[in-house]
Amino acid sequence: MLSCRVSSGDRGLDEVLDGGFPRGSLIVLAGNPGTGKTVFSAQFLYRGAVDHNEPGVYVSFAENKETFYGNMMGFGFDFEALEKTGKFRYLDLLTVREAGVSTVLNMIVEAVEAVKAKRLVLDSYSVLAQAFERPFDSRIVAHTLLSKIIRQVGCTSLLISEVPYGSERIGTGMEEFVADGVLLLRASEIDGRLFRDLEIKKMRGTRITESTLAFTIYDGFKAFTMFRDKPLKGGVFQPIPDGTDRFSTGIPDLDSLLGGGYPKGSTVLLEIDLNVSTLQYHLFLASAFNFLAQDRPLFVIPSVGVDLDLILNRARDAGFADEKLERLLRLFEFKGIVLNKHPCLVEMEGRDTEVDIEKYLDTVDEIRTRTGQPVIHVIGVDKMATHYGFEATLRILNLAVSMVRQRRSLAIFILKPGFKNAVPILNSIVDVHLKVVREHGALLVYGLKPRTNLNFVEMDVTKGYPITRLKPIE
Repeated sequence: MLSCRVSSGDRGLDEVLDGGFPRGSLIVLAGNPGTGKTVFSAQFLYRGAVDHNEPGVYVSFAENKETFYGNMMGFGFDFEALEKTGKFRYLDLLTVREAGVSTVLNMIVEAVEAVKAKRLVLDSYSVLAQAFERPFDSRIVAHTLLSKIIRQVGCTSLLISEVPYGSERIGTGMEEFVADGVLLLRASEIDGRLFRDLEIKKMRGTRITESTLAFTIYDGFKAFTMFRDKPLKGGVFQPIPDGTDRFSTGIPDLDSLLGGGYPKGSTVLLEIDLNVSTLQYHLFLASAFNFLAQDRPLFVIPSVGVDLDLILNRARDAGFADEKLERLLRLFEFKGIVLNKHPCLVEMEGRDTEVDIEKYLDTVDEIRTRTGQPVIHVIGVDKMATHYGFEATLRILNLAVSMVRQRRSLAIFILKPGFKNAVPILNSIVDVHLKVVREHGALLVYGLKPRTNLNFVEMDVTKGYPITRLKPIE
């Protein structure tokens, strides 16, 4: 097993590859056109030179230097400046058909030796193989690259291989045979939205903990490993100011995605997919924290599996004191579920909807009069449907939509799996519809109303409390 590793240029991928690629290895990077191979390769070289002082060479048979440099600047990779430092060389071999095998190899070797390269990208082996009239010429190139450049010089290399649409074969087949590792990049769809993932098909000398990772090429290549909770450090939630006509979602990236936040007087449907944990979807209830932080009331009818203790602990994690919670938080629970009395608890019968609605509205009026502030309502649809039945629940939710609109407050309906038939109905009455899903362990969110792209979800705890970050898939 090779003891030394070379960073792939991405922290998430390095994490599942024991620190990166084996040093001096040949890695085939395969995929259909447009799957992100060039961006991945460019980042591998750029981060290697900038972060690890490892010079690199990019050999291209398909794109001239000016086009490459211009395209990569859009991802923050300034190869022109890097070239001036002597840490990078771009080898343009667009006219390879006019040269022989030995000429091509000599040019590559000379470029590698000129900058003392530790990293090499060949883009692409597929074009190179097509350029030679005789098939065995491309095999000579593959073996020479492996023995002379990679093994002798210790140059960790990426060999880009184009996979035609509709084909499952990677390149000519020769690449897979001689390579130490094979990565396959893919672009597909989730609910009609672009989704990207990477499969580690082979990596010699490496214990692979996750073979498939979701990724984006927004601002460069970034892979997302399985979502994990992170320890908190006792920070205090800092509110995000509202706009004139919108409440902040409490998530800066989501505010941007929705044009400034949730419209005042609006209702939001937060649809939760299978395998999404309570902690994960609670990251989207930052709106509630944003209300509390501005001394605004929070009313909760919890979903199944959520109780007062859990809500209190989430709020305490965000730095809210019990005094504030007892003053502003009201959690409505049904008789038979409440075990202990608490200033935040309001008990409901769970049988007569008229009686329960009246009690809820009386409590809202009392706290609105006392605070003079708008209320945010967080309602678990599954809990209500369990006690009242879906038809009665839908009637209550329609009333809630009207009340929220008239009072220019905010409501969030949480819909968990098991109520799929309710989605079209609820979608028709709400103003905003977001859906939270998981793929390959990564957490994603997207908007159905308004329509948005898929976005990865991350938990940032650098300020001591959970901050939700979004990264779009592009």
